[in-house]
Amino acid sequence: MNTNIQKKVRELLEGTGVTINGSNLWDLQINDQRFYKRVLTQGSLGFGESYMDGWWDCKQVDELICRLLRDDIRKKLKSNWPLVAGLILSVLTNQQKGKKAFKIGEAHYDAGNDLYKAMLDKRMVYTCGYWKDALNFDEAQEAKLDLVCKKIGLKKGDRVLDIGCGWGSFAKFAAEKYGAHVVGITVSKEQLELGKKNCEGLPIELRYQDYRDVNEKFDHIVSLGMFEHVGYKNYRDYMKAAARCLKDDGLFLLHTIGWIKSETSLDPWIHKYIFPNGMLPSLAQISKASEELFVMEDIHSFGTDYDKTLMAWHENFEEHWPELKDKYDERFYRMWRYYLLVCAGSFRARKNQLWQIVFSKNGVVSGYKSFR
Repeated sequence: MNTNIQKKVRELLEGTGVTINGSNLWDLQINDQRFYKRVLTQGSLGFGESYMDGWWDCKQVDELICRLLRDDIRKKLKSNWPLVAGLILSVLTNQQKGKKAFKIGEAHYDAGNDLYKAMLDKRMVYTCGYWKDALNFDEAQEAKLDLVCKKIGLKKGDRVLDIGCGWGSFAKFAAEKYGAHVVGITVSKEQLELGKKNCEGLPIELRYQDYRDVNEKFDHIVSLGMFEHVGYKNYRDYMKAAARCLKDDGLFLLHTIGWIKSETSLDPWIHKYIFPNGMLPSLAQISKASEELFVMEDIHSFGTDYDKTLMAWHENFEEHWPELKDKYDERFYRMWRYYLLVCAGSFRARKNQLWQIVFSKNGVVSGYKSFR
């Protein structure tokens, strides 16, 4: 073992409160000495892959990540070639254009409906819950769906476009509770198949379709957790598509994870294993993309609720793993729990944000009433 390499890793951890082989729950426990070189040469990609390979463990991965991000350890990794390669790829190509837009459906959302049924709430909502008055996980997700309906002023008979409809959770809620007619679009065949079953008998149409191919008018539009897959080169086209499909007096609610600065690429581990070609927008990028198309009526930030949501998903995943392990191997198990806990830690460190933004086309004449 090269002691200089080990020393450099320990220096990176200075100021984070994280210790190699320490006694705290968030301390790194090294199982393979090759870990040190891998992290120094491959950055966050090597860090995540070495966990998947069992080269290190930690009792509280979420808190470990939170501490590393609060110290902004990424700035200390000055030479991160996987990140540099990702930046070059994102600048030279449009990774979310045309048929590439369907890749995320195949890679992530088609992983298996059994996995998501085990992990999510009873309505299968795969976005942040709203925990303000909720007593449990199911209530938090229903509260979020109801909040969305209230923010767009949904009423009986309204026709709504749900961009990135998942398994139809919002569509079903809006139809059952508010009497809405919903068209939902998804790029996941697995989601579409189960979503259609979940929404049988309701005024709901779910389609396997890209947002750029929708060309009809709706009273309102919602997009819950889909904008993260659009890509910065397509933000303007996305907003144009929404404006094209929204009636002049309608409201458009965008619910998205965001980053604290404008970026043009995603973390290389997340890109490779979880959300290929994904990208987190900044408020500046969203604002720029919506210029002269929409009036921004309301912005609601509740990213700390995503920490609680992700930890609830992780708890469900762990509880149901015995039922899943015959289909998914041990490396998948470590990958998936790492994904959930890393994201929880990032929201806890306040690096990731969660916004609900309400847009109108011409401004609400009497002023928009905010709901919280």
